[in-house]
Amino acid sequence: MPLTVVRREHHHLYGRQPRSAAAQRAVDALLRLQHAEEQQIEHARTESGMSKNEFLAVRYLLQAHRDERAMGPKDLAVMLAVSNASVTKLVDALVERGDVVRTAHPSDRRAQVLEPTEQAAATIEASYAHFHQIVVEVFDGLSDGDNQAVAHALGQVVGALAEAVPEPADEYTVRETVDATS
Repeated sequence: MPLTVVRREHHHLYGRQPRSAAAQRAVDALLRLQHAEEQQIEHARTESGMSKNEFLAVRYLLQAHRDERAMGPKDLAVMLAVSNASVTKLVDALVERGDVVRTAHPSDRRAQVLEPTEQAAATIEASYAHFHQIVVEVFDGLSDGDNQAVAHALGQVVGALAEAVPEPADEYTVRETVDATS
């Protein structure tokens, strides 16, 4: 019974129902896509052999590495919303498994920099490869017009969601300053 509930929960729309049958089919497809993505991410995590926080930590470290940003344990603690003690235990496990290396910070000798290893990158990439390949193959099979329509519709959904709940600013977001005299 519990798995039946979990498997069917994504069919429930918490807002008002769409006005047309076509809009209902589009909303249903979007909800099924969201559910399928959640399942694929959980499958990728399971395939990696990592806990949820280990998996997220390695993904965050890989992204920081791609962005050429140094990331330390304190950054991970904030990103994962865990204590410093928890992140230390998590990093210790990742280092022991060969997924992360610790190095000295170049300008702060008290700080550490965490770097994902090639092994960790290969694990994450292998975990996502099947899911991403399926998505690419489906869109490669659509006409340019269909792809433009999908991109436009999804762009509108993303834009409306971002307006409703803006993404929080980070240290890389440039904000316009408001003149205090106006």
